[in-house]
Amino acid sequence: MRSGADAITPEVGYTFDYDRVVGLLFLIVAAEIERFEPCSEVFDESVEVGSSGMHSYSRSAWRHFVEYKVRNCRTKSESATAIMDRMTIQRMEHVGIVVDDLAAAIEFFIDLGLELQGEVPVEGRWVDRVVGLDGVRADIAMLGTPDGHGRLELTKYHTPSIPVDNRHATANTPGIRHVAFLVEDIDAVVAGLRARGNKLVGELERYEDSYRLCYVRGPEGIIVELAERIG
Repeated sequence: MRSGADAITPEVGYTFDYDRVVGLLFLIVAAEIERFEPCSEVFDESVEVGSSGMHSYSRSAWRHFVEYKVRNCRTKSESATAIMDRMTIQRMEHVGIVVDDLAAAIEFFIDLGLELQGEVPVEGRWVDRVVGLDGVRADIAMLGTPDGHGRLELTKYHTPSIPVDNRHATANTPGIRHVAFLVEDIDAVVAGLRARGNKLVGELERYEDSYRLCYVRGPEGIIVELAERIG
């Protein structure tokens, strides 16, 4: 029995060509990676095409190819890390809520203690491009918390029409589901909201020795969480 690259395997009777197998593996891997990123500069200049039509690559081309991909991936990873290090959030600017009755929503949040900072109509190509809709015409009201660190943006869209009504969505519905406010006297706040016709989603409960909490259903079905520190 012969040994080495041209050894005959008795059971199947064919010649095992090591270089041909390595070349085939090279082609498969190269074809997959080339779909995502060209890397023609790593191929050996001595590439030849055999009589069978299969490319025959040298072992040095294979080594250079792998080294190039590892080095290139490492460079890209390091660059992405450097970019992420520079992407620092400065603060939470505001939370946006779309409403149907803007005046009622403004009144609700003012009664809750927020301060109206301004109202403005918006329309035009710039807002269409920002929100990804055509023909936007809307009114926006900005409200802030008394400490100046939190803001709500209430938006009433006149056009285009709202496709889905989810104002009665439950608290576990995926998406932005509630906004929370810290209050001083939660019992008084809840009593005032109930007097206006607003209802609790669940019940007013105590969380350990930290907070008393509850969910209130606000205008347009918005869930508002109220929290009062204990002690």
